[in-house]
Amino acid sequence: MRAHPKNAAERAPAGRFTISVDAMGGDRGPAAVVAGMADSAAHHPEMDFIVHGDSALLKPLIGRKQVLNGRCRIRHARDVVSMDDKPSQVMRNGQETSMWAAIDAVRAGEAATAVSCGNTGALMAISMLRLRKLPGVNRPAIACLWPSRNPGGFNVMLDVGADIRADERDLLQYALMGASYARNGLGIARPRIGLLNVGTEEFKGRPELKRAGDLIAANAPRADFEYVGFIEGGDIPSARVDVIVTDGFTGNVALKTGEGTASLIRAFLREAFEATPLSRIAALLAMTSLRRLNRRIDPRRVNGGVFLGLNGTVVKSHGSADATGVSAALGLALQLARSGFSEKLAARVASAAAQGKDTKGENKGGAGG
Repeated sequence: MRAHPKNAAERAPAGRFTISVDAMGGDRGPAAVVAGMADSAAHHPEMDFIVHGDSALLKPLIGRKQVLNGRCRIRHARDVVSMDDKPSQVMRNGQETSMWAAIDAVRAGEAATAVSCGNTGALMAISMLRLRKLPGVNRPAIACLWPSRNPGGFNVMLDVGADIRADERDLLQYALMGASYARNGLGIARPRIGLLNVGTEEFKGRPELKRAGDLIAANAPRADFEYVGFIEGGDIPSARVDVIVTDGFTGNVALKTGEGTASLIRAFLREAFEATPLSRIAALLAMTSLRRLNRRIDPRRVNGGVFLGLNGTVVKSHGSADATGVSAALGLALQLARSGFSEKLAARVASAAAQGKDTKGENKGGAGG
C-alpha cells in the first residue's frame, strides 16, 4: 500500500487551506462553480484553490472575480465526466478529466479536500481508486447534513448512497465515522447516535440491525458518543439525535424524499400566497417570516455530502448547485480541513479496528483455555 501523502495543512502556508475544485462537473457549468468560489473566498480569507478544468474557460471567469486574485491555481484538464457516464467507463478512461485531477491533488497532498458537483457514482469510484479506503473500512459512506430542531440546526445522516448494502460491522463503522464527522464538522463534543429502523422497539427490524445496535452500544463508551437506540423516520429532523445511521439504499430514499418534500412545501406556499389579492397582501406582511422559513428548508444551505472512510476528504456538491450551493460545499470542506478531520477519522477507525482484533484474540484465547 502506498504511503499516505504529507498532510496538506502542513504543506500549505501557515493559516491557509487549499481546496481542490472540479470546476466542470456541475449541471450549471464552470460559471456557477467560480461564482461559488468567489462567494466562499469573500467569507473565508484563509481559503485558496486549485481549480481543474478547461483553462480557456476558467481564466476569464476567475479573472473577473477580484476576490480570487492570487488565490487560484488553474490546472488544465481536457475532459469532463458527464452525468451520464458510467463509473466503470470513467475508471478506464477518465485520467484526463477534471474530476480525476481534483482527487489526485488530494492524493498528492497539495490540497486538504476536494469538491465536485459531478457524477456521484464516478466521483466515488475515482475517490476509492485514487485515495483508497482507510485500513479497517469495508464500505465507505456518504454523509449529508439534514435540517433539524437541534441547536446547531443540522443532523448528520449516513450512508445516503455510497453502497446499498450494509451489515452490522458496516453500520458500526458508519456510527464511528458519523460521530467523528459530527464532532469535527459540527462541533458536537459527544454526539448522540441513532440507528434508523421501522420502529423503536427492540424486537423490530432485520437481524443485522439488532446485531448492529448491540455493537454500537458496546463501542459507545470508548468512542465517546451516546447511543440512543433505534429511531424512526420521523426522528431524522428531530432534536433526539445528532447522527442517523442507516444503509445507503434507505438513506438515499430518505434524502431524495426530504428534498422533494421541501420543494413541494415551497411551491404550495407560493401558490397559496399568490391565490388572491388578500393572500398577496398577507404574504407581504409575512415576508420576514417567509424568508426565515425559506432559509431553514433551502437545500442549498446544507449542500455537500462527505465521502467517509477514504485516505482523504471529498465533498460531493449537488449536481444542480448554483453559486450559493457551491459556496456552502466549499465552506464545509474548509471546516473539515481546519479541524484536521481526515487524520482524526483515520485514527478513530484504526483504534476501532485494533479494538476488534484485541477482542477476537481474547475470545480465541478464552475458548482455547
